[in-house]
Amino acid sequence: MPALVITAHGSSDPRFAAVVDDLAGIVRGERPDLDVRIGYLDHGTPFETVTDADSVVVPVLLSNGYHVREDIPGRFAGTVTPAVGPDRRLTLLLVRRLREAGWAREPLTLAATGSADPRALADVHQMARDLGDELGLDVPVGFISAGEPSLRELEPVAVATYLLAPGAFSDSLIDSGAAIVAAPLGADPLIAEIILDRFDAAVSECATRRV
Repeated sequence: MPALVITAHGSSDPRFAAVVDDLAGIVRGERPDLDVRIGYLDHGTPFETVTDADSVVVPVLLSNGYHVREDIPGRFAGTVTPAVGPDRRLTLLLVRRLREAGWAREPLTLAATGSADPRALADVHQMARDLGDELGLDVPVGFISAGEPSLRELEPVAVATYLLAPGAFSDSLIDSGAAIVAAPLGADPLIAEIILDRFDAAVSECATRRV
């Protein structure tokens, strides 16, 4: 069985690495016999140093932009799965975080980091549509950094935070003017389930190609 390399963007904020560590712990708890490793694109152990030719890299990123399509494959010749987002299961986690923050159907905006890659932006808009379908609401997207419109332009009332972990971007949402700001997704069994599904699909596809 190949190793599963959980690969995250990384951050200088230690809260980010703590979430990734906890996610890896959940995955290991689900699959005790699986070799689960952690690597980063930045601000941590480089993912390519913990991979080998048979490894499967699962990007714990929330869209399939530059890092997933070009950066990781350019640095690693093995199997790279799609990112964990977008995925319909993440809407359940977004709703849970909103409820925890006290949201009660106030006008809602999905806040995401943003990207210069239009494919990544499209994935975020897909998550907003999925969240809107789940709630029966129109959910616009507001980007924190790259991408239009910016969150500040939208003057949000309530924010669903489409970020993996706490850090500078999530902290900035407190100053967005929103009355309700949900916590980031965090280390949750739903994300661990998606990670394992991405891994299993890649292993199955590789086995099929060898037959």
